[in-house]
Amino acid sequence: MSTTATHVTAHRPGPRAWLTLVVCETKMVARDTAGLVVPLGLPLLILVTSAQAAGDQEVVAGFSALEAYVLPLVLTMVIATIGVINMPSFLAYYRRSGILRRLAVTPASPAMVLVAQVIVSVLQTLLGLALALTVAFLGFGASPPANLGTAIGVYVLAMAAMYAVGMIVAAVAPTPNSAVAIGLVGFFALGALGGMFGGPGSLPEPLAELGERLPFGAAVQALAAAWVGAPVEAAHLVGLGVTVVVGSVTAGLLFRWE
Repeated sequence: MSTTATHVTAHRPGPRAWLTLVVCETKMVARDTAGLVVPLGLPLLILVTSAQAAGDQEVVAGFSALEAYVLPLVLTMVIATIGVINMPSFLAYYRRSGILRRLAVTPASPAMVLVAQVIVSVLQTLLGLALALTVAFLGFGASPPANLGTAIGVYVLAMAAMYAVGMIVAAVAPTPNSAVAIGLVGFFALGALGGMFGGPGSLPEPLAELGERLPFGAAVQALAAAWVGAPVEAAHLVGLGVTVVVGSVTAGLLFRWE
């Protein structure tokens, strides 16, 4: 008597599965009205209310306060709200509802959800970037960055830093509501130290120096330097890079799928 062994091979998800997951994540984000509107609308509101006065104040030859301060601040707010507040709340919801645990027993890894959420967050960030720049360029005559390549590189690094902070929030938050609460506290703390409420000059010198090393302040200062053609300080790039590494390692150690 012969015995026939049947081997079942688990196939890894292909491009169609990845596309489907990204589309589903996009729909989830689109249905979250507050999570969709606030990261796009709040920075845009600050831009519109500040741009006219800032555009009349020349701070560097050929560049006004609009390019040297307002735009870097607004663009940093876009990535901070999405990376530190929005993304962690979705991941906390998936863990709380057991979606990540159920995915763990399928060919689709729970990490796919994480990657898909990052992709959708990046797309939302690019949408916010495009809206802010369109309004600034067409509505208020803002000038493009003097060092465009440097500005793009800084923005990408700042995105990675904010997402690393957001992953720490997702790792420690047990529920979606707690993720939003922790994210809001982190956002306002980093923003306050980074000059969101009046610029670094309004803070005591030790706090101002600390804020420029943290991801929000470092992103604003590095973007501002790239915009007006000044050298980007190494301390700001190091601050963003350290945030990426420390945030990723910390989130990896603390993150639980269920």
